[in-house]
Amino acid sequence: MTDKQPLLSLRSLSKSYETQEALRGVDLDVYAGEFLTLLGPSGCGKTTTLRLIAGLETPDGGEVYLEGKNITNLPPEKREVNTVFQNYALFPHMNVQKNIAYGLRMRGVDKKTIDEKVNHMLSLVQLEGYGKRMPSQLSGGQRQRVAIARSAVLEPKILLLDEPLGALDLQLRRQMQIELKNMQKRLGITFIYITHDQEEALNMSDRIALMREGKFVQIDTPHTLYERPSTVFAATFIGETNLLKGVVSSIEEDELMLDVDGASVPAKTVDWVIPGQKVNLCIRAERLHYSRKQKACQTLSGVMRGSRYTGSVRTAILELTNGQTLISRRTTEGDEDIASGEPVCIWWDTDTACLVRDDGEEQA
Repeated sequence: MTDKQPLLSLRSLSKSYETQEALRGVDLDVYAGEFLTLLGPSGCGKTTTLRLIAGLETPDGGEVYLEGKNITNLPPEKREVNTVFQNYALFPHMNVQKNIAYGLRMRGVDKKTIDEKVNHMLSLVQLEGYGKRMPSQLSGGQRQRVAIARSAVLEPKILLLDEPLGALDLQLRRQMQIELKNMQKRLGITFIYITHDQEEALNMSDRIALMREGKFVQIDTPHTLYERPSTVFAATFIGETNLLKGVVSSIEEDELMLDVDGASVPAKTVDWVIPGQKVNLCIRAERLHYSRKQKACQTLSGVMRGSRYTGSVRTAILELTNGQTLISRRTTEGDEDIASGEPVCIWWDTDTACLVRDDGEEQA
């Protein structure tokens, strides 16, 4: 996407509330047609970013650009940006058709055009035949689709979604993740989506902008963010992760060696390490293996400390000789029955692990 001109750009955007810095000079480019998710814990600045894009807040510093035009000081109604909130904010006294048509009527669009656009939108969100129903007669997922249709019928450049699945139960939320992504492709509108739920972000996004304490920690595809996190925070916020602390003992062209409590452990070379540097080796729980028998690849010694059985998956708690606890997650098919207290060998494939920076050492 880097060879394209961004649809939306944030430049050095900052915002404070009294003594609290909500945003700390952030930069972000969003491209036409993409599904970008702002992901992070509560209070990291996601909603503030959304409100600044929508024009519901004024930044203390920096600019917001839409298609190259500075819209920082434009009011919400002058921006081609619409917002869908978690509670959907549907008019309870209007049926589905009138809810969707509301914005068009306020703009003075003629009735024939309104009917055509509303019917087209009902088709896109797969609610044909629901036009006469009241919001109280709809399921949570259907109300969400009406809210999206009401915003999308105005043909905004960008649709902002503030945790719209948060009020749904787990099963419906997972179903709606698929529907929402498909809906975005059918509508052809750029989505900027807010969530603190890593599963939602991984399932739906073209890119994820991971936030912490008012800054972007890493902006990447879901695959890259999961497989190659840049910092300890990025590694631990998404997925179940093991971090081994070590010291770089030698560096070759493609591989380096780490000293991990006296054990020599190989890792893939990265361009930001030097011999003698302390680093963190990130190994996802599903990539960490264990057995009673010694393996040909690198191993660490440990002890089984217990396991959790959840049907198709077993999660094992392993303890290294230095007392550090590691987590291994694997399918139960062909699973070894290793009792708590038994010694184990622990290993992983070098290609499935990566070095990550300490928090605060993000690459400039």
